Amino acid sequence: MSKKKWNIKKVFKEIISTLIIFLLISMVLNYIRKPDIKENIYDYKLVDTHGNSIDFSTYKGEPLVVHFWATWCPTCKLEVSNIDALSKEYNVVTIAVNSGENEAINSFMKERQLSYKVISDADGVLSKKFHIKGYPTTLIYTSTGRLKFAEVGYSTTVGLKARLHLAN
Repeated sequence: MSKKKWNIKKVFKEIISTLIIFLLISMVLNYIRKPDIKENIYDYKLVDTHGNSIDFSTYKGEPLVVHFWATWCPTCKLEVSNIDALSKEYNVVTIAVNSGENEAINSFMKERQLSYKVISDADGVLSKKFHIKGYPTTLIYTSTGRLKFAEVGYSTTVGLKARLHLAN
């Protein structure tokens, strides 16, 4: 009976194989969990947590990220810095679902030094209209206003930027 020796090449191969399998499973789960969206985000005019009006129709002509999240969601908390970084380069509007009143959301944002736009969906009405069942859910619209990607779960900044590049 021979024992196989592990070397750096074999370890590296195992790590890459595991990552590829994880990525494929993640993609399949995202496809299964993605919401069936019939609503047109560009028909909405809402108010953010600071009282500023957001007319989604003004975002046509450039890609748009609409991010549903919650202050109580552990995965959302891990992802906030990715969304913040993205918002410095792209149009990003986030919707905090069942996360309390504006003051609570603004406090959450301030504590973490986040600057992206947030609309409070305190009762979950908007998330229900968009059939959002898991958080975070990120929607990426093309510059022509077509929904290109709907992703449920954690997304890296690089992954989001890649999707935005494909949405152009």
